[in-house]
Amino acid sequence: MGLIISLIIAAVCGWLAGIIMKSSFPWYINIVIGLVGGALFSWIAGSFILSGIVGNIIGGVIGSCLVIFIIKLIKK
Repeated sequence: MGLIISLIIAAVCGWLAGIIMKSSFPWYINIVIGLVGGALFSWIAGSFILSGIVGNIIGGVIGSCLVIFIIKLIKK
């Protein structure tokens, strides 16, 4: 059950980051970006800063925006 919740949170984070960063990635890439972004943010900031589902979504969106920004830099 935890895996399903993590995938749903990752999908939401990737979707929100895609809207914020105006990216044109498909939904399945947004899930991957959300997973990577959440892991990146938790690695950089630590899990003690934001906790709970809302905190995970906020951290995942921030991390996902960073991942999209890096992808856009590489694509140029």
